[in-house]
Amino acid sequence: MDDAQFATLAAWIAEGGLAGETETEMVTGFCTRAIALGLPLARASVFIDTLHPIYEGRLFSWHAAAGETKLSEYESSSVGEASEKWRRSPFYRLVQTGEPSLRRRLSTESEVEFPALADMSALGMTDYVAIVNRFAADGIIGEMDCVYSSWVTNVPQGFRDADVADLRRLVPLLALAVKSASLARIARTLVETYLGRDAGRRVLSGRIARGVADRIETVLWFSDLRGYTRITDTAAPGQIIPLLNDYAEAIISAIHAEGGEVLKLMGDGTLAIFTAGDREEACRAALAAARRARRSVVELNRRRVAASLPVTDMYLGLHLGEVFYGNVGSKERLDFTVVGPAVNEASRIAGLCRSVERPVLLSAAFASAAGEARSRLVSVGRYALRGVGRAQELFTLDPDQDFP
Repeated sequence: MDDAQFATLAAWIAEGGLAGETETEMVTGFCTRAIALGLPLARASVFIDTLHPIYEGRLFSWHAAAGETKLSEYESSSVGEASEKWRRSPFYRLVQTGEPSLRRRLSTESEVEFPALADMSALGMTDYVAIVNRFAADGIIGEMDCVYSSWVTNVPQGFRDADVADLRRLVPLLALAVKSASLARIARTLVETYLGRDAGRRVLSGRIARGVADRIETVLWFSDLRGYTRITDTAAPGQIIPLLNDYAEAIISAIHAEGGEVLKLMGDGTLAIFTAGDREEACRAALAAARRARRSVVELNRRRVAASLPVTDMYLGLHLGEVFYGNVGSKERLDFTVVGPAVNEASRIAGLCRSVERPVLLSAAFASAAGEARSRLVSVGRYALRGVGRAQELFTLDPDQDFP
């Protein structure tokens, strides 16, 4: 590859990275263009750690025969069979030695040294190059401290030395573009995980100034767990976080399944909103989420009882009102949430569930906007809500209806 060809491919990598191309697009485009410039690639793999609550990293695998890159996500490589496989890999060797690259002609000897190469040899591959592009300390996020890649050919003579030199020059540029794409994706994952999906998208779109908020009408969901304080006082400390995770999974998954947005987790409490196109649709979605959540909690309790673990139930208040939706806080610490009297009312309604011994309470505003679902609601009377100026009628679902 001459200097002009190198410059052309390097410029394409830079343009793709700046344009926000995905990792799969970058790997596919790189391999296709490299072949056109004379690099005899048959297979390539690029993988990078990530910052994700479940997955350790992502692997991008390109095959010349398919002409495309496939994405797979992998879990921890530090335990079990995955750990053993990692420790016998060429990349682990590079991590241990600190070397930037490793090349092996595929043979019986290389397969003994690195068992993973046997699969490639069986597919007719002849030569293998592994490369590690490391990050400086300030460039590390979580466990992500480098980009790993492997490059394989099936031509009988293997790679030429010039081919390997070209890879060593070009792959750092590709690694930078892959890192850029991964960081953008990690940013989306983090803000959506910690702020909520819609709030996360709003923040990434630039709505980060303090005091920037929209006035919206929305269904407010405020739920908490029955007897949580008692449970924390009596259960083993190691059981508390798993308990919260179990019930949060049941409740949050139900909210998301029906199009709701979870804005805040407060110990055992959950604040969410439903902002469908019209009032009736938002109410319908919230009621569907309530049914789904309660059924999930019932099933969860069956499993926890069988495992001799403490169980609880969900109290839920639903309200419809106008709120401000946006950034609140100091210059150094902001929260993207909803504020306003309606939020306080939703909290008070949920808190009243204990007193009136109902798992779900709904405000009069919610009931009046519920459309055809109004026929399945029954009044439980008028109640004064702490901090709210006047008493209001509250509703629950008809116990004869299909509602656990």
